[in-house]
Amino acid sequence: MVKVEERTETKVIEQLAASVTKKRIGILGGTFNPPHIGHLIMADQVMTQLGLDRVLFMPDANPPHVDRKFAIDATDRVRMVAASIAGNPNFGIELAEIQRGGISYTYDTMLELKRKHPENDYYFIIGGDMVDYLPKWHRIDDLMKLVQFVGVRRENYPVTSKYPVLWVDIPLIDISSTMIRRRIRQGQSIRYFVTDAVAEYIKERQLYHE
Repeated sequence: MVKVEERTETKVIEQLAASVTKKRIGILGGTFNPPHIGHLIMADQVMTQLGLDRVLFMPDANPPHVDRKFAIDATDRVRMVAASIAGNPNFGIELAEIQRGGISYTYDTMLELKRKHPENDYYFIIGGDMVDYLPKWHRIDDLMKLVQFVGVRRENYPVTSKYPVLWVDIPLIDISSTMIRRRIRQGQSIRYFVTDAVAEYIKERQLYHE
């Protein structure tokens, strides 16, 4: 009798869990070296167009495909992301890769997040220029089972992939972290390329001058 009651209770719990609508969480990963207006616009446009509940900015520790000598300390990058998104309750920071350290493989990160937050469905946001590189991502076939990739259309890049990518159109914002770092080294203004808080942080910490 006890076993029947236990099975019934378990079934009820499973039914209740299945009836709960999962949260739709966007993940925007990157080095954010530094974060700029383009990142914010991309996150907001994807969130609103796809009806996501939140977008989490996820700074990486050691990206596998980025020349590390150009990436400043993770602490500074996290603080700048926090400064960029302050005031928007729909944006947040995910520190899984920073806390884990080492090479930031997306598969490892998303496996960890899915285990910790089974109540979430994740939408991984990438630029259209990165879609062609998906076949080279670490354990990409397994990763596809964990997330829905969202591709942001870019001019001169195809919107086709052998993987199931959701495509989103946003205004073309031709700003990059590389451009911003170069302008800082050349003593040029970065106003409106980044938020005022990020610009002030860069100035106070004398970042990117070398």
